[in-house]
Amino acid sequence: MKTRRNAVANRQGRALVLLLVVLTLAVLIAARPWRLLPPQWSPWAPLSVAHPMTPVTRWKLTRLKSAPAARCQAVLAAVPAAELDYLPLEDYTPVAECPLTNVVRLRGSSVTFNTPFTARCPLVVAWLMYERHALQPLAQRRFGQPIRMVEHFGSFSCRNIYHRTDARRSEHATASALDVAAFRLADGRRITVLEGWDGHQRDAARFLREAHQRACGYFGTVLGPDYNAPHADHFHFGTRGLRFCR
Repeated sequence: MKTRRNAVANRQGRALVLLLVVLTLAVLIAARPWRLLPPQWSPWAPLSVAHPMTPVTRWKLTRLKSAPAARCQAVLAAVPAAELDYLPLEDYTPVAECPLTNVVRLRGSSVTFNTPFTARCPLVVAWLMYERHALQPLAQRRFGQPIRMVEHFGSFSCRNIYHRTDARRSEHATASALDVAAFRLADGRRITVLEGWDGHQRDAARFLREAHQRACGYFGTVLGPDYNAPHADHFHFGTRGLRFCR
């Protein structure tokens, strides 16, 4: 009899616990406390280039690489026109064996470029976030002024890595990487990766090394002069991989 009473009590206890769990879930669903999360911490909020980088923002940025093109294009469309000069492009094949999809022509942002370039939308989003949250604040802190121009070697090149016939396709073959060679400050001062990385101007060297390090939080692959000789004169910013930073 005692065993039977214990079994009944145990069933009642489990039923009470289950009821409490259900009621708690119901209250949470009704209250929706996740609505109070800042958008950069909310998995449900659309990505914006204005969002500071958090683990959640990083996750969204990574997912953007495989998301439908419309989702990435919507991120760019939400940027005020005064802050971004770009042109969405139709998918096309500029060189045989290297079709381009989900690409835009970037002409300017908070900086001008030595020449406009075509890049996949996720790369442009990553660049805009890096520029806004890392590069420009760093320039203000180091030099007391913004960067006005970025000089680059291009984004698209239909080739394998290092032009080797037995190597895999470069990120440049899909316009998913940008090679940055120099930064020009508002006062006209020009800081090049080639001369500044190990140069005698300590402020320029510190700026370049920190610009390289901070880029690792926004791009999947970041390569610089310490990686190998072919990158002695530029930074490679690409979307492939997850924080390969050298």
